[in-house]
Amino acid sequence: MSLKLIGKKAGMTQFFNKNGDLKVGTAIQVEPLTVTQIKSVEKDGYSALQLGAFKAKEKALSKPVVGHFAKKGLELKRKLVESRLEKTDEYKVGQNIDLSIFQVGDFVDVTGISKGKGFQGVMKKYGFKGGPAAHGSGSHRHAGSTGMRSTPGRCLPGGPRASRMGGKQITIQSLRVLHVDVEQHLIIVEGSVTGFRSSVLSISKAKKKTSVKK
Repeated sequence: MSLKLIGKKAGMTQFFNKNGDLKVGTAIQVEPLTVTQIKSVEKDGYSALQLGAFKAKEKALSKPVVGHFAKKGLELKRKLVESRLEKTDEYKVGQNIDLSIFQVGDFVDVTGISKGKGFQGVMKKYGFKGGPAAHGSGSHRHAGSTGMRSTPGRCLPGGPRASRMGGKQITIQSLRVLHVDVEQHLIIVEGSVTGFRSSVLSISKAKKKTSVKK
């Protein structure tokens, strides 16, 4: 279990490393997060940090959430996220956590919500070839028959159907960190990540791979 930070996707960019190699990466803006609550095994049944991100106005939050911040004397935050950790002894309420926990060469997992594309047919969503494209065919973009004969006499669930596309939580694993700028609150990871520009992303250190020098 590693610490999870929240940021916003700034967009894709090109980055040159020390060797002059061109890398395509995604820039993510990660403002310092505030520890709003520390959960313990004795009291809550598990060990975790509750982190607040993105400044908010009181009118944009519910009364219980406003009271949660007021009780601890903290600045209002729009989004709260939990990060499960094995040990939380080194943290305290009100502490700020920034990008200094990441280094160039680390591998991170980035989670976000994919772009929503609305209700789509089987040709766009699953790559179906489609039916005859001649005039009058009437079935060029149709899925075709999905039923059975007398046994089992019904359409089996789980098959490819026209349905909602996108808008799902996706995690891109083991992306190499190309650049970290703590002062500008900016991190660049190699490759692309899910979501549209300014969408909310969560970043945590990858479990399998370790950092390498580059």
